[in-house]
Amino acid sequence: MSTPQLILKQRAELLAVLCGGGSAEPLDCVLDLLLAWEVLVWEDYLSIQVAEKALNYKVRQLLDVVYDKGEDACSCLLAAMNQVLPEEQKAGLCFGEECAVVGKNRPDTATLTLLADRPVLVRKLRDNIDGALNVLLTTDCFTIKDCDVVQLPVYTPSQQVRRLLDQVRFKGETAAKTLLQFLEQTETTRPNPEDKENHPSANCMLYQKKLRSSVAAQSHTLSTYGGTGHFSLDDIYTDGLLEVMDGSGETTTLGLEDVVGPVGTLNDDADTFLVSGEAGSGKSTLLQRLHLLWAREALLTNIFLLFPFSCRKLNAEHRELSLKELLFLHCCWPDRGQDEVFQFILDHPNLVLFTFDGLDEFKQGFTDEERHCCPTKQVPIPVLLFNLLQGTLMKGVMKVVTSRPQAVGPSLKRYLRKEVLLKGFSPGGIDCFVKKHHSDPAMARRVIESLQANSVLLSLCHIPVFCWIVTKCHQELLGSQDGIPQTITDVYLLVLQHFFQRKSYQPQGVLGKAWLEEHLDTVLKLGQLALESLEASCYVFSGYELQRIGLTEQDVSMGFLIYCNDLSVTDCKRYEFLHITLQCFFAAFYLVLNRNSDRSAIYRLFQPKNKQLSGLSQRCLGHCIDSSVEGVKSHVTETPNLQITAQFVSGLLSQRHHNLLQECCPTAVRERKAKQVVKSLSKGMQRHFKSIPRPVEGEKKSMHAMPSFVWLIKCIYEMQDSSIAQDTMAKLDVEHLKLTYCNIGPVECTALAYVLKYLRNPVGLQLDNNSVGDVGVEQLLPCLHICHSLYLRNNNISDEGIRKLLEKGMKCERFQKIALFNNNLTDACTQHFAWLLKSKQNFLSLRLGNNNITSQGAEQLAEGLSSNQSLQFLGLWGNKIGDRGAEALADALRNSTTLIWLSDLFNRFCLLFIYLLIYFLNEICMSVCLGFTRPLSFFSLRLNKNCISREGVECLIEALKMNSSVKEVWLRGNNLSPEEEEELSKQESRLTF
Repeated sequence: MSTPQLILKQRAELLAVLCGGGSAEPLDCVLDLLLAWEVLVWEDYLSIQVAEKALNYKVRQLLDVVYDKGEDACSCLLAAMNQVLPEEQKAGLCFGEECAVVGKNRPDTATLTLLADRPVLVRKLRDNIDGALNVLLTTDCFTIKDCDVVQLPVYTPSQQVRRLLDQVRFKGETAAKTLLQFLEQTETTRPNPEDKENHPSANCMLYQKKLRSSVAAQSHTLSTYGGTGHFSLDDIYTDGLLEVMDGSGETTTLGLEDVVGPVGTLNDDADTFLVSGEAGSGKSTLLQRLHLLWAREALLTNIFLLFPFSCRKLNAEHRELSLKELLFLHCCWPDRGQDEVFQFILDHPNLVLFTFDGLDEFKQGFTDEERHCCPTKQVPIPVLLFNLLQGTLMKGVMKVVTSRPQAVGPSLKRYLRKEVLLKGFSPGGIDCFVKKHHSDPAMARRVIESLQANSVLLSLCHIPVFCWIVTKCHQELLGSQDGIPQTITDVYLLVLQHFFQRKSYQPQGVLGKAWLEEHLDTVLKLGQLALESLEASCYVFSGYELQRIGLTEQDVSMGFLIYCNDLSVTDCKRYEFLHITLQCFFAAFYLVLNRNSDRSAIYRLFQPKNKQLSGLSQRCLGHCIDSSVEGVKSHVTETPNLQITAQFVSGLLSQRHHNLLQECCPTAVRERKAKQVVKSLSKGMQRHFKSIPRPVEGEKKSMHAMPSFVWLIKCIYEMQDSSIAQDTMAKLDVEHLKLTYCNIGPVECTALAYVLKYLRNPVGLQLDNNSVGDVGVEQLLPCLHICHSLYLRNNNISDEGIRKLLEKGMKCERFQKIALFNNNLTDACTQHFAWLLKSKQNFLSLRLGNNNITSQGAEQLAEGLSSNQSLQFLGLWGNKIGDRGAEALADALRNSTTLIWLSDLFNRFCLLFIYLLIYFLNEICMSVCLGFTRPLSFFSLRLNKNCISREGVECLIEALKMNSSVKEVWLRGNNLSPEEEEELSKQESRLTF
């Protein structure tokens, strides 16, 4: 079969693999190769990479262009895809006979070299883009505007490199030569691996081979159900959302390869990279994937040796060790030349990477009080670990650490090079994960449909561990007679039911209604182990500890405990819970069902960690004890585990589970504990309410909530008692509720909406810089009626989420303001905003800055604006509305009688429309004065970062002479020298530079 026929026959499959996961990287890599092989010319490339078009359009365009070029071009396309795609995506595809790319003569110009060497240049420049831009800027090949275009936060590092190459090619031969000379100099200054002092010896090479083999074996599979099932990591791994925030608060999406890259660096002198995420967000699996790709030499190719550590397992190491012993005992033992290998590590720290998984599970909180810098001296494990992290020991070695955010305090953050946030699955990631788990497409489709039909359950599945639970328990989920799970407690009860059902001796594994009572003994023993070990910050257990509790082999075979593959030299079997959240769940079960527990145990669970208590028992929740009581430094990293346990306690004591627990624990005991939970939640909320400061005169009464406030809200949601939510909100009297940087995702949105809908008075809800997403937006809808303002800046929201939000917002009379800066909005959302503006004549503020709105979207917005007589604030900074869109908006604003604030409305459009707009604003402001009983204090026009030159500003000054209503015009970050700014500001005092 000819290659054009192959492309036609497999068109749908080729489209699917190049669009898989929503990432443009596979397509970009294929285009790089085709440009380098001269299969595509530059005009072909531009016809494919149309900025405003979707990824699937671009792939279809590529297939069409190549097909029209004939047999040779089609062969090269298939060869390029075969080279770019990972093995698992190539299954089932036919790439024809191997295509030998004919070598071309070396190009005779630098601009042609950029095309011929494009794939190599992308790889080389990804870690050097800042240096390249600096060189181009200092040699006057680039302007600041050019640099800003390349470094837009919506681009991944690889995309930034391609924008750079495109821009350099456009600038011409001088810029291209400058870039190539920079790369040549970078290569010559880099240490040559062939040099004798850098070249590893034979013993070092043997050790690397053994270490790679060991790491690959540990990372290849994911164990489940105590070893009864295994998944290949290649088959099941699904990318989570990785984001990094720079010093100005802008976020950038990263790929796995960028975790230890330069993007997002905050401290160039530090060597520690933190990957933070909530429990169950996939941190350990991400690290495992990183290990596996290094072992296969597919990632981190500049790292010669990688040493993986588990903080959970380091807890069990009570000996004092030197760095050499730590590396060789806990990771991989050299067969020969130990001293030689260790000396190589000391001499080449830049070629070594340490990873520490689960710093939040380490017994001792980070401290930099005890300094240690000798690699051969034996010291306690905490001293060794903390000095590695801060760089006192082995400066120059890169360290990747995973942890929950709450466990990383200011003292450790001083030593971080950058912090990467792992935010769980995207909606596409959930679908991908489910499909990978189920080989039967029909079953996968049923599970996905059941998730999409229940937004609460879908919101839970954004956390990978919950998605795994729901996927594994699909039979109970699809056949449940108790309805779809609504809370995290519901989901974990589903796990319990699933595990016990697998071991059930009843026909077809069917459990009776009293299934929990039948397995109560196992649950209580596991609960006792879980609670006591949480108290001791212990997550790995010996066989002796299981025997002391009374756990049998049959109990272990249920699958809640799995064998721990300890890397250290030991003959003792060790166990751990399947996941830390499962350990918290069993601890909660023990607190609820144990009839002999301390009557104050529930109160202490909800007690703030810094509150001193008297008469505490070390046997029960001793980790709550203040350091001044016991003389032991309290471990603040236990707080997250306590909070998860408290959530489960709240859920288990809800009325929803009364029938399930009624035979397991006396009703009177459960009711007493439920009242204690309600009282604790009420007191916790009161502490927050009392901290609300009095409002400054002229400002709204505002509450800036802390993460612990969100935790209390989640506990109330777990109880599923509307009267508790209603009573709580009756005591909250604020006009503005601020919940920024609180790690709020879809799960938290569900809980917030459940509680906030009972507020008595309208509130402005500010959720900027979280992980709300489209599903989170949908979960917020039940409380939208009580929100007069909704702030969702930087929350990864797309057009679909906005569609659902505005459909509901249309029906909410109080809903008047929305801010959506820095999301994923395109022209598709503007028709919904136009409809909103036409229909709601009390809508006041619309802020859509830094999205992907073009002239088409601006024209649609203009239709709504021309019919609206209420909007006062409009922000469109950072979009691409162009001249046509600017003209449409200016014409629409001409008839406005209310608009009083514009923020960076236009971006790169001709000064004629600025002039026209200011002329129109004369009429607008006159109408405002006629329409309001009091005069407006000012009218502000912001034109920051719009590439306006001196000539443009002079045009503005002429326009302002005709306009006395405009009180200030902001012009920061434009193409003006300091001398020009000073001179122009003297001509017009209303200009702000």
